Amino acid sequence: MVMSVRRILISLMASVVVCGVAIPAQAQGASSKDAEPTLIGQFGSWGAYTAMPNGKKVCFALAKPSSSKTNPPNRPRDPAYAFVSTRPAEKVVNEVSVMIGYPLKPGSESTLEVGGAAYAMYTQGDGLWIKNAAEEERMVEAMRKASDLTIKGISAKGTETTDVFSLKGLSQALDRLAQDCKR
Repeated sequence: MVMSVRRILISLMASVVVCGVAIPAQAQGASSKDAEPTLIGQFGSWGAYTAMPNGKKVCFALAKPSSSKTNPPNRPRDPAYAFVSTRPAEKVVNEVSVMIGYPLKPGSESTLEVGGAAYAMYTQGDGLWIKNAAEEERMVEAMRKASDLTIKGISAKGTETTDVFSLKGLSQALDRLAQDCKR
């Protein structure tokens, strides 16, 4: 399940340009016009998108980090992205995930810090998801109220990373998705 969601997110992300403009996707699973993400609104740092991969509606808010650091410094990596996804057909609402931009150390955990709380995140490949799904709603509420969130991770090569994402506009993006992503 996680791998199919990861493929969908990567496919959709491949269709999104930094400016928030959708372009034709060349990634797997995004060959039809309906699978291409459509920007429905840009809210601060967060773009709100809808798509129909495999005929099933997916809505997501997407942001890039406002700052990234590596230790040791200046280690190369792909861009990182934070997602908040809703998939009505799977009864998934506001699932938080992060594509960190490098393969994570196998079996490692990461943390997402927001609003004075830290949430354990499990890792798979280059993705992070909340370890305790029962805490996800509380985490999203904290994200709606806070100014930023911090993600820390360790690459397969031992590089430590810290990414900070601005949460400016996230509440508006999620509110818009709630309107547009009903069954």
